[in-house]
Amino acid sequence: MNKRSTHLGYPNSFSNNVQQKLLNLVTIIALSLSLFSQTSFAQTDQTSQLRQLAQLAEYIGVDYASAVEDGQVVNEDEYHEMLEFSAIIAKRISTQFEHENKAAIYQQSLALQQAIKDKSTVSHIRQLSADMRGQFLAILPDSLLPNQLLSNPSTQKLFQENCSSCHGPSGQGDGVLAKGLSPEPTDFTDRERAMNRSLLGLFDAISNGLDDTAMPAFTQLKDQERWSLAFYVGSLAFNAADGAEKPKDLALQNWINFNPSQLIKSDNNISPDFIDAYRATPALLFSEKQSPINTTKSQLNAALEAYHKKDYEKANTLAVSAYLDGFELIENSLDARDADLRKAIEGNLINLRKVISSGGDEARLIALSAEVLNQLNEAEQLLTGSALSSSALFSASLVILLREGLEALLVVIALMTVLIKTNRRDALKYVHAGWVLALIAGIATWAVAQSIIDISGASREVMEGVAALLAAVMLLYVGIWMHSKTNAEQWQAYIQKHINTQLRAGTLWGLTLLSFIAVYREVFETVLFYQSLLTQAIPSQYSVAVSGFVAGIVILAVVAWAILKYSVKLPIARFFSMTTYLLLALAFILMGKAISALQEAAVIGISALPVNIDLPWIGIGSTWQGVLAQAAIILFFVLYRMKTKEQPLTAK
Repeated sequence: MNKRSTHLGYPNSFSNNVQQKLLNLVTIIALSLSLFSQTSFAQTDQTSQLRQLAQLAEYIGVDYASAVEDGQVVNEDEYHEMLEFSAIIAKRISTQFEHENKAAIYQQSLALQQAIKDKSTVSHIRQLSADMRGQFLAILPDSLLPNQLLSNPSTQKLFQENCSSCHGPSGQGDGVLAKGLSPEPTDFTDRERAMNRSLLGLFDAISNGLDDTAMPAFTQLKDQERWSLAFYVGSLAFNAADGAEKPKDLALQNWINFNPSQLIKSDNNISPDFIDAYRATPALLFSEKQSPINTTKSQLNAALEAYHKKDYEKANTLAVSAYLDGFELIENSLDARDADLRKAIEGNLINLRKVISSGGDEARLIALSAEVLNQLNEAEQLLTGSALSSSALFSASLVILLREGLEALLVVIALMTVLIKTNRRDALKYVHAGWVLALIAGIATWAVAQSIIDISGASREVMEGVAALLAAVMLLYVGIWMHSKTNAEQWQAYIQKHINTQLRAGTLWGLTLLSFIAVYREVFETVLFYQSLLTQAIPSQYSVAVSGFVAGIVILAVVAWAILKYSVKLPIARFFSMTTYLLLALAFILMGKAISALQEAAVIGISALPVNIDLPWIGIGSTWQGVLAQAAIILFFVLYRMKTKEQPLTAK
């Protein structure tokens, strides 16, 4: 009798052969996927130009009061600056600006220029400049919003190091270098001026500087540092007020885009006390996380802005984040209300990423982004207009658990039935240890992500994708081993004789690892989905969500019981044959989901099939990468079967 290895019952040559083929399979898949990655990008700076024009328009509205009083020039330097800035706006619109409303906006710029020459009233100039700036903001994509500001001590230190020499240690425009500067540095404690200055205008001034003034561009500072400075200097004219409540529908984008005077006029829910409280203490705005839809909007607009600034890698990263850190978290809730809208948004987000990564036509990019933003607004109205109905909440809760838990359950049950069928119930504890540890680790990962570190959506998808890929290969390996036991009845005696020596040490811990991987890859994301779902419910409906979760557990338990009860009654050859195809199906599904997760994280490219196929329950999507990877699983198994038929196994 030939000596054999004791790894899952393979002969040495057979085991090595299969391992080498599996290694080749993974290599082929990786090479095939890499063929479709694309990296060329288009270039444009129109957004930057529009931001500068908006900044100049606001600056005129703010500083005109320092130049003209009662129709008389009181500061020649300031007045000359107003004339110069208005001329720059008109010239740039005439020569560099391309838009369907160009003619109307150009006429506005001429009207502003003439009003300054006529020394019109401050209120008239502010109205003209605000109207023009509003036109620019309507055209511009929303700004890249900060996720968090620096601490107040860190921001104060940044101000002292970079700004105090001109603006003074308290921001009153009395720094050691202020004398002799024309125009004089801004006094940030001037209440009237601050009421007419937006945070976006302050950020743009810090980022780009001001032409023909001593104000430089602080391009050496990171975005978060510049935003922190903008919020800090924008706070110096205000005093914290107690008891001011934040309006529920206040968008951070509007708070940043518009000055306090405009906000008070445009929204009855915004009081002067609220302006004082949140301008004086901007950290209050960041005490709560953005909603997933607002995250999607802000990251999407940030991606467009980065694209316009030719930072293409950042644009792609932000586009990925728009889906994974935002929209994906509310997909289940939206599905319960409008599945077609969910599919449309998801498809457009993918298409937008493809346009960004391939350097597609800018008009196409703008059209796609506008369509997605409109769809997101529609989704937001659906999700915030009222709480989910109890039936929709129950269904969403049930579907989340079934969708995320069924695959993991089938892997664990398949491992258990093999052990039970081969009379190794004592080894079941290794499988149970794997899935129990996975539950604990998944919940712990979520807790850490909530309180200690920030695990991005991309990192989450990479983790899930790699785990699914590893699980798919391991399941294929085990499936082939089980198939080898179906070809001759003599294998039953072989298993009974050798199973005790073959399921020891490394192999048993291998079962633990496979059980752990199968469950862990789903737990973290499942918790996030339920967390997002509960934000769409009112407190009295929480019991409905729990009921859906419990119903899901019951269904999964029934499935597990049925498989365990009836599979162990099958003849050994038939049992191994059926389990082989179950594991092959799971490997097929997990391979598809692995590719999808890695595509969502932008680890591999996305190349669309000529036809639209969307079968997420079996891991099939409309990309060449996913289809080829899944086809490789089937092809490998078919080739293996053909070879074993040519060289039938016999009892040794």
